[in-house]
Amino acid sequence: MRALEHVFDRPFGGANPLKHLGAVATLLLWLLLASGVVLFMVLDTSAAGAYASIAGLAEVPWGLGTLLRGLHRYSADALVLVLLLHVAREWALGRYTHARRAVWLTGVPLVLLIFASAIGGFWLNWDRLGQYSAISTAEWLDALPLFAAPLARNFLSGQALGERLFTLFLFVHIGMPLMLMFGLWFHVQRLARAQVFPPRTLTAGMLLMLLVLSLAAPVASQGEASLGTAAQALHLDWLLLFIHPLVDATSAPFVWALVAAALALLLLPPFLPAGQRPPVAKVYPEHCSGCERCFDDCPYSAITMVPHVSGRPGALMAQVDPDLCVSCGICAGSCPSSTPFRSIHELVTGIDMPQLSIDTLRAELVHRLALLPGPGKFVVFDCVEGAQARVQAPDVVHMDLICAGMLPPSFVEWALRAGATGVLVAGCREGACAYRLGQRWTAERLARVREPRLRLQVPEHGLGVVWADVGDEAALAAALDELRRQTTGAAAGFEEMAS
Repeated sequence: MRALEHVFDRPFGGANPLKHLGAVATLLLWLLLASGVVLFMVLDTSAAGAYASIAGLAEVPWGLGTLLRGLHRYSADALVLVLLLHVAREWALGRYTHARRAVWLTGVPLVLLIFASAIGGFWLNWDRLGQYSAISTAEWLDALPLFAAPLARNFLSGQALGERLFTLFLFVHIGMPLMLMFGLWFHVQRLARAQVFPPRTLTAGMLLMLLVLSLAAPVASQGEASLGTAAQALHLDWLLLFIHPLVDATSAPFVWALVAAALALLLLPPFLPAGQRPPVAKVYPEHCSGCERCFDDCPYSAITMVPHVSGRPGALMAQVDPDLCVSCGICAGSCPSSTPFRSIHELVTGIDMPQLSIDTLRAELVHRLALLPGPGKFVVFDCVEGAQARVQAPDVVHMDLICAGMLPPSFVEWALRAGATGVLVAGCREGACAYRLGQRWTAERLARVREPRLRLQVPEHGLGVVWADVGDEAALAAALDELRRQTTGAAAGFEEMAS
């Protein structure tokens, strides 16, 4: 999956659609809702007048009716494609275990709601395709022993469709999106700063593509429905209505078994053995000042601020919800107590990761720097989720981090003062952070626009930054070589000034 993303990184850059699938799906959903509201305003919501009102959109001046209808249909097609890609990407990246289990399990039902609402939309047009879809769906549902009377019986009279049944069609198509919005809230409420819209360039591109497609291949009705005749030679929307020809080619029970198996496979991953869960972040109240930086930076809303255990009036402290924490360590990197300059034997910070504490990071850095012969000593702080090039060189120390976001910027300055010639910070590519916001927060901290900031005393020539995924090991090695060159050049310049 990462390799495929890298292919799209070249032409799209930060607007790579594969890295914004959730936001693109949300954009398409809003387009569906907005265009659906307008369609509802012009739709004759009666069985007798629905077809004529929808077909009349083609007569609206300047092609606005055609654009509206095409935007609604093609947004639904695109939404299904994007959702399938989104599910495949999250599955390929293993984002369904431990704290992410609830996000996965609340996302799977949304796919079913999208299909149910989309299929119901064809019925409201009540052309021959809508008739075929409604009858086929009724016959498929009748294969389940759920109803006292067969649903397909409503279409066997050969007379006009009843108003009560058409009202049911309307409820299916409108009620499902309401349930979808409620389910979407459940899906994203565990995520802080959930991306609602993709980047502007990607949004503009999506809109332009849908509008061009609406004009190039206009959506047209396929003749008014007639219950007395069977529809022939229909043009199916295979993305949304594939289930009907599948039932025709096999049988209703077989397709029900197929759908049940697919749903079971989607729901199964969170319950598969996933290894031991890593320890979650731990709060040390005596060192927590209640500054709320960890609360602001947590990508998964796993931290809340509660009254401090000391009982001091107005004092707050962080509290970690183990069910939400993904053990990324970004909170430790945001804590002002996580500075290695504190003159205490054991560096205890306000919030820390038991499996790789800030104190352990400082002690390991001191030990490994002391082992380097010099004179050039380079420290590479690299994220274990990113490029893992181990440069076998006598002047390099690699310090593995759970996420680049767990690195307090003060460690850069401290390493330089402790004898390092240069420091290279490496993390996942932009938009590809395994923990959503780790790369972004690290970049902003090192750029001195987010607390905790890298201090101005840190010389620019002593710091290198590279965003490299697995497979970008060459880029990591090149960044290290560039850091060597710039530190050598700076040293030569200082010697020249001194002479």
